[in-house]
Amino acid sequence: MGRTFYIWTRDLHLYIGLALSPLVLLFAFSVILLDHPSIPLGGAGVVRKASATVQVPENLEHLEGMARAQALQQIMRQMGVVGEIGYVYTPGPHRMVAPIFRPGSEMTLDLDLSTHIASVEERRTGMLAALIYLHKSPGPHNANIRGNWFYTRAWRWMADASAYLIFFISVSGIYLWWVIKAERKIGLLLIGAGALCFMGVIYAIAL
Repeated sequence: MGRTFYIWTRDLHLYIGLALSPLVLLFAFSVILLDHPSIPLGGAGVVRKASATVQVPENLEHLEGMARAQALQQIMRQMGVVGEIGYVYTPGPHRMVAPIFRPGSEMTLDLDLSTHIASVEERRTGMLAALIYLHKSPGPHNANIRGNWFYTRAWRWMADASAYLIFFISVSGIYLWWVIKAERKIGLLLIGAGALCFMGVIYAIAL
């Protein structure tokens, strides 16, 4: 039983680690971009402007939270626009504005509720900015409307699954280190270094 458990743990540790390595590399690279905002991210500026008369869902002005975001998604589909609504604000009576995000693109939906005219402006932000967006998405902000786009929810599920699998790799790595006696000394040194880094993070947070 012990030998079988060891072999299964070793193989899962290896193969799951290999499967996750592209995501971990992209995550690490996006951290570098976040830490060094002077790196040019590219982008093409404004690439699209459009306006059209749309069908406005009933009682849109009185909707809140996810219900309002989903109603605006209906208007976006009429405009041929897809993406995650970041937030919604009302700069004036009978008017709604919603920034819309997706990897590599940022849009602004401006809806005049009195005339039913919606306008969209789209800006290309580039691949590097897309990595930063994926790193921060879906995020904790405006949690009551977060995930109003299917692909944001799918990315959330993937990110959750990756986090759970990384947790498994960490735990299985400690188990494998303990079983392989020849690696215990160097393993203790590395665990100690990791513990010092962890305490440094806790100290920084506590300041």
